[in-house]
This record gives sequence, C-alpha cells and structure tokens, in this order.
Amino acid sequence: MVGSSHEALHRIFQKDPALLTRALQRVLHVPFPEPHEIAALNVDLTETEPVERRVDTLLRAETDEGTYLLVVESQGKVDDRKRGSWPYYLSYLYEKYRCEPVLIVITQNSGTARWAAQPIRLGFPGWHSLTVRPLVLGPDNVPVITDERQAEQDVPLAVLSAMTHGRGPQAAPILESLATALKTIDPDSAAVFVQFVDSCLADPQAKQMWRDLMTAIQYFWRHPLAEQVREEGREQGRAQAKAEMVLRVLEWRGIPVPEHVAERVSACEDADRLEMWAQRAVGATCAEDLFVEE
Repeated sequence: MVGSSHEALHRIFQKDPALLTRALQRVLHVPFPEPHEIAALNVDLTETEPVERRVDTLLRAETDEGTYLLVVESQGKVDDRKRGSWPYYLSYLYEKYRCEPVLIVITQNSGTARWAAQPIRLGFPGWHSLTVRPLVLGPDNVPVITDERQAEQDVPLAVLSAMTHGRGPQAAPILESLATALKTIDPDSAAVFVQFVDSCLADPQAKQMWRDLMTAIQYFWRHPLAEQVREEGREQGRAQAKAEMVLRVLEWRGIPVPEHVAERVSACEDADRLEMWAQRAVGATCAEDLFVEE
C-alpha cells in the first residue's frame, strides 16, 4: 500500500511510464524522443561494499534515437546530500547499462523545485569535470487541470496535477474534475490512482473532500485489493483469498510471476505469512522478493 506522498509521486510513473515522457515533452518542453517501449528496472544501486543506494523509480525507454534510462527521484525537501548521490546514480547507471541516464526530480514544493533545478557542478571554477542538470516537475510547471474534459483526455496527467497541486487553493476544482474523469477508465487503474492522490494530500480538508468524492463513486481511499480480500475471504476462505491478492498485486505492478512462485503462494495456508507477502509485493522489484529472509 502506498502510504506517503514520497512513494506516490514517483510510483505513478511505474503505473503509467508513458506519463513521464509526456511530462517531459509537454510540461518541461524537452524534445525527448517518443519511446517504442518503456520497462521498469531494478532500483537497487547497491555495490559490494555495505552501502545501500537506491533510486526511487528507474525506467528504460527504447526510442529511435537510442535507449535512455529515466531516473525519477521524489524529493520532499532540500537535501544537500543529493549533490553527491545524484551524480553517483547517473555515473553508476551509465557504467552498468551503457545507456544515457536522464534525471527527473518531482516535488510538491516550489522552493524544493528551484533548489533541485540548480546544476550540480563538480570540479573547479571554469573547468567542471562533471555537470548534472536535473529536469524538475513541480507546482510551478505541472499544469493545473480543473476542466473535466481536459482531465478525461489524459487521466494520468490529471492525477499528477492533483498530486502536485492538491495542497493549494485550487484543490477543490482539481479533485472534482479528476473524480469525474476517473469514471471513464477501468476500475482497477482508477483505484490505484485514487490511492496515489490520497497519499499526497497533506491538507486535511482536501483529503476529506477527496475521500468523500471517492466514496460517492464507490472508489474507497483504501487499496481496493484489501476490500476484495474481505469479500473473497467469505466465499473462498481467508488464506486462499490472501494468496490470490499477493499474486494480483504483483500482476498489477507488472512484475512477472514464475510458476514456482505462484505455486508456493497458492499452496500456502498460513494467513499471517500471506499477509507479510502481500505487504512485500507492494514494494517488490521481482517476484522472489516475497521470500526474502526466508
């Protein structure tokens, strides 16, 4: 389950990777080539020494002009440690994949956006050995979508608008137009977007308004899979329902499930263990991550 705005702000691009390239082209006016395919990659950049380094979201985009690695970092506040970690991420990824890395920072805060947009220059004045120029998506450039028709034309972008501007004075019309637009897409995707928005609404009044809107159209703010488990548990048994939930979470996140993993999950009758696997499935990068430490 997405429990924070930090998670939601970058994981929306895992849910709809094409939204990221549209944001680059339409919001930042960066002539990024149209990708034929975008795939999520493992976000773990840990090396052999006991230092863990992870990016938030990592996507590989195949285009006519080459292959690019899209590094998405969700940034809640100014953090000068990024001056060292962001260049490291890009250098490491280029060395590992031999593809051009592109750093995109997303934030809900204008001050953080201005800080993140500043180039990181390493070296001495007049001769910089390395320059990193992040692309930044934030409240100053992400469009404010308050029109229902505009929201329906690009629902993921409308979701990004709500996530970015939901704490501002225009929250009400943004949320209302998005609520209407969500009715036009499939319920599973809509329910995921509902959770992303809910996680990013820091203002209590805006959050309550959003939950009231979602209750009215039967998209509860809690993850829909949790609701499905309760219904299916009455018919099929608690353990079987939880096992199916674990596999559906992996499927929803686009993670391939090998046969041996599916068999192990389906055969498990320990409800507590299945609950643990379900929680791991939300953040897993591969199906085998369910069984870590086991």
